[in-house]
Amino acid sequence: MMGIEWLKPAVFFGSMLYAVIGVAVFWLCFVIVDKLTPYSLWEEIVVKKNVAVAIVVGATAIAIGQIVAAAIHG
Repeated sequence: MMGIEWLKPAVFFGSMLYAVIGVAVFWLCFVIVDKLTPYSLWEEIVVKKNVAVAIVVGATAIAIGQIVAAAIHG
């Protein structure tokens, strides 16, 4: 039984720090993916309504998120 271990300040702030680091790494990786593509992802998805690109970008986002989570979790 976990109890209130997660309420300890060190555990709580450590979790928050890892969450912020994870989001920052995810955002950085996503910006890199956006720069590597030969077109503007925002324009392709929002303006041109390109569903295929949206699916690929979504799958890439899920993959990056899994990698970041696995790296943080250890």
